[in-house]
Amino acid sequence: METWSFLMQGFAVALTPTNLMIALIGCFIGTIVGLLPGLGPINGVAILMPLAFALHLPAESALILLATVYIGCEYGGRISSILLNVPGDAGAIMTALDGYPMAQKGQAGVALSISAVSSFIGSTIAILGIILFAPILANWSLAFGPAEYFALMVFAIACLGSMMSQNPLKSFLAALIGLGMATVGVDANTGVYRFTFDSVHLSDGIQFVVVVIGLFSVSEILLMLESTRSGQKAVRASGRMMFNLKEAAMCTGATFRSAFIGFFVGILPGAGATIASAIAYMSEKKISGGETFGKGDIRGVAAPEAANNASACGSFIPMLTLGIPGSGTTAVMVGALTLYNITPGPAMFTEQPDIVWGLIAALLIGNVMLLIMNIPMINIFARMLTIPLWFLVPTIAAISAVGVYAVHSTTFDLLLMVGLGVFGYILRKMEFPMSPLILGFVLGEMLEQNLRRALSISNGNLPILWESPISKVLLLLAVAILVVPFIWKRCQRRPVPTVAD
Repeated sequence: METWSFLMQGFAVALTPTNLMIALIGCFIGTIVGLLPGLGPINGVAILMPLAFALHLPAESALILLATVYIGCEYGGRISSILLNVPGDAGAIMTALDGYPMAQKGQAGVALSISAVSSFIGSTIAILGIILFAPILANWSLAFGPAEYFALMVFAIACLGSMMSQNPLKSFLAALIGLGMATVGVDANTGVYRFTFDSVHLSDGIQFVVVVIGLFSVSEILLMLESTRSGQKAVRASGRMMFNLKEAAMCTGATFRSAFIGFFVGILPGAGATIASAIAYMSEKKISGGETFGKGDIRGVAAPEAANNASACGSFIPMLTLGIPGSGTTAVMVGALTLYNITPGPAMFTEQPDIVWGLIAALLIGNVMLLIMNIPMINIFARMLTIPLWFLVPTIAAISAVGVYAVHSTTFDLLLMVGLGVFGYILRKMEFPMSPLILGFVLGEMLEQNLRRALSISNGNLPILWESPISKVLLLLAVAILVVPFIWKRCQRRPVPTVAD
């Protein structure tokens, strides 16, 4: 009962007219930032953090603004993924696999509506999880050390190999290319320059924004120019704006399963929405058989959207209970708390209950606002598909160039974006999937860091990587994912012996 009394106290904070207006503004800004390719929630929160402090907003109001921008970005990222095949952020990469084929079939409205509802369900389940299980789950997440995180990354990469059942080898090779790109730059441990080719511009590595816009946006522009003539539309205009009862029933199981997966992955500090959406997508693909995934299966939109929104909300648990950022965006929010001389951690629940429970209540309210805001705007979003290519292509190119130039304000990043775009175009012509490459790039840095930390702790003792029960389970699952499909196919090809009369 004490939890519910604190929650009511939080609603009293979140439902003040000022905080309601701040939550509404945050949701709108977050959706727009998420819609723009390459910006993502980290940039949205980072841009607004100094603004909130400069406006002298109270700590609870500032945190509500940043949190609603965060969840708004997770909603908005799906829009460009579905309509343009350009993920708004890393968490929306998996959504493009089936969302864009649905848009090409004239079902953009259906994809947008099911993704909005799935996002709402995923966020709601995660917020309820925060209310009920935050202290218990925070203690569980402490069981993950560097070795366990390394095993989790290996498991996620093993999933990539089977992402495309038609050609798992190309998917695995694409993931390895992404892992190789993640090694470019100065080695954080030794200070050695790796694969920079004596270019100072590569000393910080290749930025995610440059990679995702180059491989997705620029290559998509090249494919558009190749396959269409001036004045044609990139995809067919959308018909229905809402999913029907049959489609809703088909997605119910996938949405709830993926929401729970995303929530538990979000609890793990540093895991993030990218891993959550990838694991959820692969799980649903295995459960359903996977024949229609990647070709416009509505479950392939519902699953990653429920997972990445649940993961985004779940990442608040380690931040609030342990003071450990659950994602890159919550790391920026921890910085915002320090501006107000507030140290996140277990003491916040007793010393700053208005801030903690006001934030949790605002997440619930913001989630409802986003659903109400996004459903009526589906028709507006879908009308983007009626824009002729002579206007759409240069617009995408201009937005992409601005997003890339904003990273370091150098023309080198623009040239690198074009080079990666041509490279991505060649890979796509050779039928290499782009999503495993991007996910390999995202996971590469975390994989290397946790491997090195584990080996440093054990003085180079390799068995530390598989000694703990969690590591053993994750590594065995990774092996099973790689081996079982081949064994299963061989068993299916083997002729069944017949009994002679």
